[in-house]
Amino acid sequence: MQNVIELKHVTKEYGDFKLDDVSFSVPEGSVCGFIGQNGAGKTTTIKLLLDVIGMDSGEIYLFGQNIQNNSATLREDIGVVFDEMGFHEFMTGRDINIMMKNIYKNWDENVFFEYLKRFSLPSKKRCGDFSRGMRMKLQIAVALSHHAKLLVMDEPTSGLDPIVRNEMLQIFREFVVEEDHTILLSSHITGDLEKLADEVVFINGGKIILSGNKDEILEKHGLLKCKKQELSSIDASHIVSVQPGTFGVEVLVRDRQACKRQYPDMLIEPVSLEEIMLFYVNREAR
Repeated sequence: MQNVIELKHVTKEYGDFKLDDVSFSVPEGSVCGFIGQNGAGKTTTIKLLLDVIGMDSGEIYLFGQNIQNNSATLREDIGVVFDEMGFHEFMTGRDINIMMKNIYKNWDENVFFEYLKRFSLPSKKRCGDFSRGMRMKLQIAVALSHHAKLLVMDEPTSGLDPIVRNEMLQIFREFVVEEDHTILLSSHITGDLEKLADEVVFINGGKIILSGNKDEILEKHGLLKCKKQELSSIDASHIVSVQPGTFGVEVLVRDRQACKRQYPDMLIEPVSLEEIMLFYVNREAR
């Protein structure tokens, strides 16, 4: 299985922020959740990936091709959805269709208007009058109407109510049914990614702190609960981070099964992506 996205030692430095030696890959046919708190570096990474801004060093490959000098051609196969709508508010669906026909060689207006109909989006209404949920649906309709093979999305479900978010996730599932379709989904809503993602990449403070198969990461980690005085008996090599608990301390451990064998009298529970992220961020902060 080839990688649709590959970042190798990518660095980008601003005055007060540095994306530091970022490397990860996204296999074809997968959904990769790109997770991190606000300001962690998700949007900067996506802008570099799309060649919107230039990197200071490193290499980025899309569909096996280096993005440098190839980004215009590669964009034909990429659908993009950002947190904020990128269309002028006076534009209607019909206006957007005319514009996109002159941008994408593979633009399919029949598919676009079918999506507008499916999403109950009026084609003659100014998109500036749309609700936030409708604006996100419009962006997704555009992203899916030029036969893209890769969807890159930056916080597409942020601020949406649970019903609309669930509808969005169903659309994404349908997209990746075809094996050559891939999604990179940036989000801080880890519950959505637990439902959808195959792979996850955690970024914090401009650095990748954890990446890999989502199920393996969830299976591997565990939440050990013990009294404060028992903490010293736990091998430090097992510990990711420690936080105060209701009746003692909670410890994120790297290998849940190994800890169950080594500490049979201690309570060790499965852990969520959100808990993993919080413990790793807490570790980095310390």
